[in-house]
Amino acid sequence: MTTSIRCLRAVAAALPLLLSACGDQNTKSPVQAPGAEKSAKTKVLEVGADVLQGKAPLRQLDMYLDGFHFYNGRMNEQMEAHHFCQKLNEDVTQCVIYDGNEAGAKIMGIEYIISRRLFEKLPAEEKKLWHSHSYEVKSGTLVAPGIPEVAEHELMEQIVSTYGKTLHTWHTDKDKELPYGGPQLMMGFTKDGQADTAMIARRDRRLGISSKENRERRADIQAPPVLPGANAWEKGEVRQFSISNQAGSHNH
Repeated sequence: MTTSIRCLRAVAAALPLLLSACGDQNTKSPVQAPGAEKSAKTKVLEVGADVLQGKAPLRQLDMYLDGFHFYNGRMNEQMEAHHFCQKLNEDVTQCVIYDGNEAGAKIMGIEYIISRRLFEKLPAEEKKLWHSHSYEVKSGTLVAPGIPEVAEHELMEQIVSTYGKTLHTWHTDKDKELPYGGPQLMMGFTKDGQADTAMIARRDRRLGISSKENRERRADIQAPPVLPGANAWEKGEVRQFSISNQAGSHNH
């Protein structure tokens, strides 16, 4: 039996776990959005919309990854990020990032993941906005909760050579009750000693996993050298988004 077939069978066997989003290991959003409680009318409208409206794009978010980000240029500001993703093809994946995996979780941002082949073709300045996933995979800190080890291992073999561009729009890690300010460019860790070990330990305990054991199991995963241009912050090339007040020009 090939590895791919074993992987598919393992995923099929784990489908109930995937659909339950880890059961008792769920993570609540750290903030409560301000506003009045839903009215009976709103709840009825939601039920009707759920039955009658199509949700094809949402149902394609069939891959769940849990990892950690930091604000580009501010490594001490770190947080856990729950990615719900869809592979568009073998080279492009798109993810919606939440601050938890329970009902009521807030959308923190988005991440686009591309293959090494596509990253190589990006313009030099664009590459500075992207981060590698090599360390996240090899360190054992990027995980796919709920699926069997064989399936997760094969998934990580695919992710290890990819690159991500991540924007956070609602900074609930800072207890922001609303999505204040502009989007922020996020990065991933690239070596030991950068990520808050207590943060990782809390996540591991909650999910009942061990990043250390993940690292050992992934020792056989081959990680190609990180391509030039990615993780530009390591060389002092920090890029971040800001809001500017520019007067518009008018044609008469």
